[in-house]
Amino acid sequence: MTISHAPPGPSGSGLPGTSAASEPIVRPPEPPELVPIVPVSARRARVPRWLRRTSGPLLLLALWQLLGVTGVLAPDVLAPPGTIARVGAGLVADGSLPNAMGVSLQRVAAGLLTGAVIGTGLALVSGLFRVGEDLVDASVQMLRTVPFVGLIPLFIIWFGIGEAPKIAIITLGVSFPLYLNVYAGIRGVDSRLIEAGESLGLSRWGLVRHVVLPGALPGAMTGLRYSLGIAWLALVFAEQINADAGIGFLMVQARDFLRTDVIVVCLIVYAFLGLLADFIVRSLERLLLQWRPTFTGR
Repeated sequence: MTISHAPPGPSGSGLPGTSAASEPIVRPPEPPELVPIVPVSARRARVPRWLRRTSGPLLLLALWQLLGVTGVLAPDVLAPPGTIARVGAGLVADGSLPNAMGVSLQRVAAGLLTGAVIGTGLALVSGLFRVGEDLVDASVQMLRTVPFVGLIPLFIIWFGIGEAPKIAIITLGVSFPLYLNVYAGIRGVDSRLIEAGESLGLSRWGLVRHVVLPGALPGAMTGLRYSLGIAWLALVFAEQINADAGIGFLMVQARDFLRTDVIVVCLIVYAFLGLLADFIVRSLERLLLQWRPTFTGR
């Protein structure tokens, strides 16, 4: 028996008598057009952020100048910004303001360093060990409720009227915010992270180094920012103790001679130094806490 096969059609489709023209051409669907997604916060940011941040102080200065020029604020009560700028330039030119800033910065640095060592050390002892908490925490909580300004007479009796009582006041003011925030940061570490570290075979020091301290670092940076603000506040009181140099000394002299313009210059310098210190800590915080994603506002 012979089996014959029909030849394929002209289109090569395998069907006899079919043509390519009779078949519908199926084209693949076109890909959708991609539209870039722009966050709402980015679409709203029409004005540069540095301009928005400086607009508030600039408007305040303009209002202050306007009130001074129109006579609403008398010059002997509060001099206008123009007068303040001229007085500040004169203090810089004769060298009194740079010298005072240098002395005050040395006092703040010494008190901040001493207070940071004491506050952080006590927080580590109290936060890492239950025995340390029982021995340290109650005493610290009791002492921190005592206003450090009220201890100035005792510091004068104990340390005299030199640099020691000034640095002691700053140290006392700095220690407690650092203690509270570092202690809270240590005790705020998730216990599940501790259990995970133990299951991976980390030693006690390994847990402290790789789990506890990184978890407490955000709280420590917050405490450092609080401590810097209190350090400048404590410096104002400290430099009232028979000071012969520093920004507080300039303020005392200006008070005796009723120079409100010089007092305002000193207050502006305090504010500028505090803002500069806060900027340094915030930059350090962004550098050390890059691993922690946080909400930055909308």
